[in-house]
Amino acid sequence: MSDAVLAPGAKPSDVAMALLPLMVVVLVVFLITGFAIPVLPLHVHQGLGFGTFVVGLVTGSQFAASVISRVWSGHVADGRGPKLTVILGLAAAMASGVIYEVSLAFVSIPATSVSILLGGRALLGVAESFIITGAVTWGLALVGIESAGRVIAWIGMAMFAALALGAPIGTTLYGIGGLQAVAIATTLVPLTTLILVAPLSAVAVRRGERASLLNVLGAVWMPGFGSALSSVGLGAILAFGALISAQRGWAPVWLIFSAFAATLVLARMLLGHLPDKLGGARVALACLFVEAAGLALIWLANGPVLAAIGAALTGFGYSLVYPGLGVEAVRSAPPESRGLAMATYTVYLDIALGLGSPALGLIAGSNGLGSVFLASTMAVLGAALVTFRILHTAKATEDRS
Repeated sequence: MSDAVLAPGAKPSDVAMALLPLMVVVLVVFLITGFAIPVLPLHVHQGLGFGTFVVGLVTGSQFAASVISRVWSGHVADGRGPKLTVILGLAAAMASGVIYEVSLAFVSIPATSVSILLGGRALLGVAESFIITGAVTWGLALVGIESAGRVIAWIGMAMFAALALGAPIGTTLYGIGGLQAVAIATTLVPLTTLILVAPLSAVAVRRGERASLLNVLGAVWMPGFGSALSSVGLGAILAFGALISAQRGWAPVWLIFSAFAATLVLARMLLGHLPDKLGGARVALACLFVEAAGLALIWLANGPVLAAIGAALTGFGYSLVYPGLGVEAVRSAPPESRGLAMATYTVYLDIALGLGSPALGLIAGSNGLGSVFLASTMAVLGAALVTFRILHTAKATEDRS
């Protein structure tokens, strides 16, 4: 079987149809992460009585767990196939919902309850790792490396569309039945998604000697580092968008995140082909300045409308940074190790969110919630410097050749 099911140079409509089932799977599954985004910070802060550092810890624990499991998921995707990788992720997601439910039995002992909740969030991080790595590796096998930007952008678009839809749904569920309603939905949604995955055809596992982790790490570290710095802004939106809205009386509390996710989805839908066409680093550099401007606007906002505009700019800017730098990372890897390359690249995102969210929580505790978005602006400008370095290095290589 060839590396790609579609012939090279396939029409965008054919690429979209090939990726559509995977996008639907990711969309359905990531609804459950969206459910929790606006409600878990409120549950931990208002329901269990913990401060902003613990809020950041609970939010970031999902991404910290992904760091541990991401390379594992890449090895599974390359060695056992992406379909099995996705199925294992769905099973872990179902288990995380059960653990949410268990944590509610200990709300009278807040330290125990939040510790169990951390375990559920960590298991969801494992699920996210396997599902995204499996879906992207599956997509690359279907449509080919020349469409890597579209694969990363469109599957990510499905993820953020789910997060945007999940936020208001999660708020509604929380209002109706508290965290228990969210826990039940978190268990049932992945179960139904298994029905979608089961009939999909698996792709052949590519045989051959695989690159070592150190070799892959050497190839992707610079795009990964740039992606990590840019993702600090994402962490700020995820962990503190709802809290700053609640603190300042901005309603609805999920507006900042939904504005961010909506423009991200729109940009990837309309412009997801640009990294493949113009070059990943070049597109990423332009978008980083838009993202930084949006985060600065949230920092300066004195009302919900201005904050939502800032979030929309942040989402639009961030939209093509991750796939743009991802193109630079995945094209440097051999075909037999693309799953590992994508997983290793994504580890940098996990580190940024797993360590960045608690760090932002400390900043918020000392200087107020608004300072989170100023710190994020500075991190994104740092990502622009890294991306400029990638462009400069690539140009120097071309000149020598």
